[in-house]
Amino acid sequence: MWPEQPGRMPSKVFLVGAGPGAPDLLTLRAARLLADADIVFHDALVHPETLALASGAELVAVGKRCGKHSSTQSFINLRLVEAARHHRCVVRLKGGDPLVFGRAQEEIDALVQAGIAFEVVPGVTAALAAAADLGVSLTRRGVSRSLALVTPRIGDAEGESHWLTCARGADTVAIYMAREDAGQVARSLMEAGRAADTPVAVVVNASLASEGMQFGATLGSLEQFAHAHLSGPALILIGQVFGEWVAAQLPLTDALKQIRRT
Repeated sequence: MWPEQPGRMPSKVFLVGAGPGAPDLLTLRAARLLADADIVFHDALVHPETLALASGAELVAVGKRCGKHSSTQSFINLRLVEAARHHRCVVRLKGGDPLVFGRAQEEIDALVQAGIAFEVVPGVTAALAAAADLGVSLTRRGVSRSLALVTPRIGDAEGESHWLTCARGADTVAIYMAREDAGQVARSLMEAGRAADTPVAVVVNASLASEGMQFGATLGSLEQFAHAHLSGPALILIGQVFGEWVAAQLPLTDALKQIRRT
């Protein structure tokens, strides 16, 4: 958080996590800020009910979707700086948590350079929501003492990604934005030493009523499972903690989902 410059109207930019999708997983602080916002710059996948909380704000869609026309990061940075010079409460609403694959640091750097005060409001990241919906702990005594959140995706003009080094050494791995590259991801992990029979879970639209899950998958069969009968943002979860879940083929998880959805 950075102080205001003397002589400027009091204003602040809030980088707010919208969570994995379900509006009722929003934090109380995030809901309060949306209700108080003058203008909200939001990602493409933010739930309409979440946006409805900003009833008095101007809503500006700046989401970046793979393969679709979207706002550039530099344009978003400029809009945030400009908005802070005209509005008291500016909210940048990001899916999941702003600091996990949300490119928040680029926006923070732009705000700092412009001398604009900011605050980060955490949100529930997709890996946690997916694990909660599965009813499986990402860490477990004697099975998993390390967790890696990785993505193989890199943007234009970015350097090489070292996701594989991190994923190879962790007991449990949550892979973001990798569905289209699931086959190559699986091959890379197996070539790096991960066993082909390592249990895998694929969760789409975590936390939402439209959620989908694929069970029975292993690293060796990931490519076919990642694309079968599911549509929407997907998270790939890999590790021995999912072994019992795969073997049981979801009877407990289905029961829990029915309770949660009613």
